[in-house]
Amino acid sequence: MRASTRRRIIGLAAFLVALEMSILGFALWKSSTPQGERASLPSPSPSPTSPSPVTPSPPARSPFHIGVQVHGYVGDPRDTLRVVRQVGFPWVKQQVLWSMHEPEPGRYDWGILEGFLIVAERDGVKVVLSVVTAPEWSRQEGGIHGPPDRPEDLARFLQTLIRRHRGRIHAIEVWNEQNLRREWQTSRGLRPEDYVRLLRVAYTAVKAEDPRILVISGALSPTGIDDGVNAVDDFRYLKGMVDAGFLPYADCVGVHHNGYNIGPDVWAEEAPSLPEARTARFRGPFDNPHHSWSFKSTLWGYQEIIGGMKPLCVTEFGWASAEEYGVIPPGFEFALDNSLEEQARWIVEAYEHMREWGFIEMAILWNLDFAPKGFGPEKDDNVLYSIVDTRGVPRPAFSALQAYLAALRPEP
Repeated sequence: MRASTRRRIIGLAAFLVALEMSILGFALWKSSTPQGERASLPSPSPSPTSPSPVTPSPPARSPFHIGVQVHGYVGDPRDTLRVVRQVGFPWVKQQVLWSMHEPEPGRYDWGILEGFLIVAERDGVKVVLSVVTAPEWSRQEGGIHGPPDRPEDLARFLQTLIRRHRGRIHAIEVWNEQNLRREWQTSRGLRPEDYVRLLRVAYTAVKAEDPRILVISGALSPTGIDDGVNAVDDFRYLKGMVDAGFLPYADCVGVHHNGYNIGPDVWAEEAPSLPEARTARFRGPFDNPHHSWSFKSTLWGYQEIIGGMKPLCVTEFGWASAEEYGVIPPGFEFALDNSLEEQARWIVEAYEHMREWGFIEMAILWNLDFAPKGFGPEKDDNVLYSIVDTRGVPRPAFSALQAYLAALRPEP
């Protein structure tokens, strides 16, 4: 999605903030497994050709896990997880910058991630980690916004991460929006078979270390751009992943969607006939119908492409609203069309639709707290999706989710 680039900037900037949290991280670290400054590399994961692929069977009706993405590298993780529990989310997602945590081969700097995982475990919140950005040392081409030259380097990082934090990690998403050049920078281009090779090695490593961890394929960015250089249409890329044999190497198929300015129950072809089509400032869904504008069309399209062989994990979804701000970053005009009430209603409706559809195992809202930890609504599109505002005050979606999640919990 378009927010990814700025999210990386926030993540890197968060490193400086995280330094201030070193005292907390050290105190929590003392209660966990001891670690030397330099860890020995674990044994390489099995060869990508082992074990032999097994044709997956269609899943039974999946459980439905609900969570939210947080900016856990900024601020005290105890405060972040307290707000997660206040809303009632049983799952939380945090993006992990591999490039930050292994700056040199075999030297690991866990920083604030350590404290975050310990607090989540203490509070009984399950954790999804989305692992991205290969260290420069792992890429002959340089830069961090692309895959490692050797998938085995990622495998070793994942094994070390799991061993260090055993029992605290419940799901791992392998990469993010790899159908976009800004996320998958390599001279080989945007090739689904290259991603599947990385996924296969990562999956094998994770399962060898802890078979209980749910492995999610990297969610694609829904996009109508299909030039093969800057982006590949997500439906076409996903079909390429299927052809390359990825299904045996994912427990769940990752999906992203940010709902633009139509609700979660609207098919792409229905948008031009909506009453809002006459007044909307952002015209994309109404003047140029395409699945990428529609939450419903995207999710059902993925289900059809994979033939129902695996459940979907929606690791990022939400609706942006700029109602109380009145300003937006360029390209996010749709946030001016969405009221705060619509944001709240559409999020809850989306959760309920996904729960009823039956082929979705996990749904992670984007996002909890990027507004008070971000750079303001005129510069940072992540602010517009947050369910608290820039002052940390809950938006209507916050209380709507509290009520919805409370109603889902079984009575004692």
